[in-house]
Amino acid sequence: MLQCIFLLSDSGEVMLEKQFSGHRVDRSICAWFWEHAISQGDSSKLQPVIASPTHYLFQILREGITFLACTQVEMPPLMAVEFLCRVADVLSDYLGGLNEDLIKDNFIIVYELLDEMIDNGFPLTTEPNILREMIAPPNIVSKVLSVVTGNSSNVSDTLPSATASCVPWRTTDPKYANNEVYVDLVEEMDAIINRDGVLVKCEIYGEVQVNSHLSGLPDLTLSFKNPSILGDVRFHPCVRFRPWESHQILSFVPPDGQFKLMSYRVRKLKSTPLYVKPQLTSDAGTCRISLLVGIRNDLGKTIDSITVQFQLPPCILSADLSSNHGTVNILSNKMCCWSIGRIPKDKTPSMSGTLVLESGLERLQVFPTFQVGFRIMAVALSGLQIDKLDLKTIPARFYKGFRALTSAGEFEIRS
Repeated sequence: MLQCIFLLSDSGEVMLEKQFSGHRVDRSICAWFWEHAISQGDSSKLQPVIASPTHYLFQILREGITFLACTQVEMPPLMAVEFLCRVADVLSDYLGGLNEDLIKDNFIIVYELLDEMIDNGFPLTTEPNILREMIAPPNIVSKVLSVVTGNSSNVSDTLPSATASCVPWRTTDPKYANNEVYVDLVEEMDAIINRDGVLVKCEIYGEVQVNSHLSGLPDLTLSFKNPSILGDVRFHPCVRFRPWESHQILSFVPPDGQFKLMSYRVRKLKSTPLYVKPQLTSDAGTCRISLLVGIRNDLGKTIDSITVQFQLPPCILSADLSSNHGTVNILSNKMCCWSIGRIPKDKTPSMSGTLVLESGLERLQVFPTFQVGFRIMAVALSGLQIDKLDLKTIPARFYKGFRALTSAGEFEIRS
């Protein structure tokens, strides 16, 4: 049972506090947590579950905002962490993003959402489409009406009938003139390549995202051609587990609208779609850098939005960098950003230049790590393929579409 949730800014300020039980949690726990985070060095790498002298703390970090939950009793830690992730997703969906200003400008809606999502410390209603029936999302019209009428509440007077249904994630009896289902495979590639060019790690984190606009109470089944490659699968509550356990088939009654049906990992991939070859040589107080980027495997699809970023070491006083394709920018925080876009057919993109070291240093001691970004439409690099999507119940005629997208996650080249 959760007793309290705090939302902390990146400076440690308490932006929002919500108590769920009669025992009030003192704000001093936030000061303890922040001191603990500072002592660890990097707050983004903190453990999600922390034991303080008086409470168990659960935390996640999203867009510079820390979601911190407290309890004094033992409870399943994954439930608390998953609930915080759901709170962050719902707020991002409602507010059109997630940052300090949005939360402060819409704190009334944030409180109303937390009131409906958790009851006396236990998760209650967490489905976005049901919450939208209960609490109107913020918009210009609602803000003007609240000023004119003096009524700042966005909570509906009637309870959605789906809250008492056997399928609480779906609105009651929606009707559409055109029945459509779209399934997207959205994947991110995480890779680490060491200074010798050896692929140390390469894996895919993927999501099956569904956008459903079907009338009535549809019953869908989705199957893959190669489900054996999937690992660490997580499902939306609408998925029936037994068909997946026995035949690797997703059987479900979908929520209305867009939702994440499942997530997965595919590990130990053998190659990456791009190669990045850095070369650094330093002497006499300068460092010469050369960087080549190219396509390793022809996937038959265009690789676009290619970027390479790296942090200049603190000992660098100035940098003179140029490229034969794309643009190179050095930001005020010494972050170098090379925007390539698409790789041309007639030349290999390269960047080169000179870095000037601070006085007293002959050679570069700290070498940068290069972060690579890219996007490939209509390709799932994991190799996962959708076999078929069937509808068991009415409506018998519906349109279905499939898409795929792969982008770079934590793609690192070490030098």
